[in-house]
Amino acid sequence: MGHERNPTTFKPVAGLPLAAGAAARICIVLPGLGAGGTEHVVSVLANEWIARGRSVTILTLEEPGAVPYYPLHPGIEVRRLGLPPGRRGAVSAIGTAGRRVWRLHRALREVGPDVVVSFLVRTNVLTLMAAFRLGVEVVVSERNNPAAQTVGPIWNTLRSRLYPRAFGLVTMTKGALEFFPAPMRRRGWVIPNPVDLPAAGRRRSDGRTLTAVGRLVPQKGFDLLLRAFAEIAPEVPDWRLVIWGEGADRGLLEAERASLGLDGRVDMPGVTDVPGVWVDTADAFVLSSRFEGWGIVLLEAMAAGLPVVSFDCRWGPREMIDDGQNGLLVDPENVAAMAGALRRLLSDESLRQRLAEAARQSSRRFTTAHVVDRWDEVVDAALTSHSHSRYGP
Repeated sequence: MGHERNPTTFKPVAGLPLAAGAAARICIVLPGLGAGGTEHVVSVLANEWIARGRSVTILTLEEPGAVPYYPLHPGIEVRRLGLPPGRRGAVSAIGTAGRRVWRLHRALREVGPDVVVSFLVRTNVLTLMAAFRLGVEVVVSERNNPAAQTVGPIWNTLRSRLYPRAFGLVTMTKGALEFFPAPMRRRGWVIPNPVDLPAAGRRRSDGRTLTAVGRLVPQKGFDLLLRAFAEIAPEVPDWRLVIWGEGADRGLLEAERASLGLDGRVDMPGVTDVPGVWVDTADAFVLSSRFEGWGIVLLEAMAAGLPVVSFDCRWGPREMIDDGQNGLLVDPENVAAMAGALRRLLSDESLRQRLAEAARQSSRRFTTAHVVDRWDEVVDAALTSHSHSRYGP
């Protein structure tokens, strides 16, 4: 089990409860620190909590030599448990889950956090098992659409039985929170993803690049996007589509690109070497997902002043886009409607300029400071609850 020591670990006075707002020792648990929306949010939270005087340890399931994709403050301790996610047979999966629970339990006991914040369904379940009887409050966070995301019957059953043990639940949208039973909703918070507002003037686009970003998996709907772009490609011959990301469906999408005659019009360059660099070369952005937990790349595009088009999928886009005002919303999975919206956007420069400016302004609602303030409310509530349970009112 590999870890990097945090040189500024907070040491509370022995025997005294932590008050809300104190320099709490927060432990964040997630599968890994690679490229992705959850990983980005964790890096933002951890860095901001360090800046606010809190102590942060991150536990991941990764191998010891893994390198974070997003930058982390040197004061953050990272411990890697050496049991990364991967496909396994049923018997092997059960054994691996048991080892993960044990290593998480041992790590949590060594770290001694005041609050644990866990991300993603399977990790949430393992964390709740590992934290049982450790006397620490656990907050679990769902980062997708729980009604549409497939985690399997065993994990669904474990989630329904173990989530009530959690102090609280954080989702990114009201729709996602409403998936859960009333007792969980009473201890629930809806907190959107934060976005960093980029500095003006760094763009170096060619003026005709439509961009999409995400894992190459069915959820992201890139097959639908390819079909929509193929419908309008002859009408906008100077535009090209770039799909940033990597995933299991690369081969299928490349075959679809070829069958639609788009080999010379659609690029799929993989994951960017630098987080967010895709913004620099984009002139318009499209989100084609079948479902989302939030859609952070859509908000990043809006914050960068890009005109955006999105399927009105559950959940997320409607909470960012006011159709026709700061972006265009399209009926979910409707290829013809997506093609029409793209045709309208890519052929009208004045529309792009108007939507882009409105998108930049509206994204200010989701700045890091505002979002982390909401997370502070959750952490402080957990601290207060823990102090009361240990020391009485």
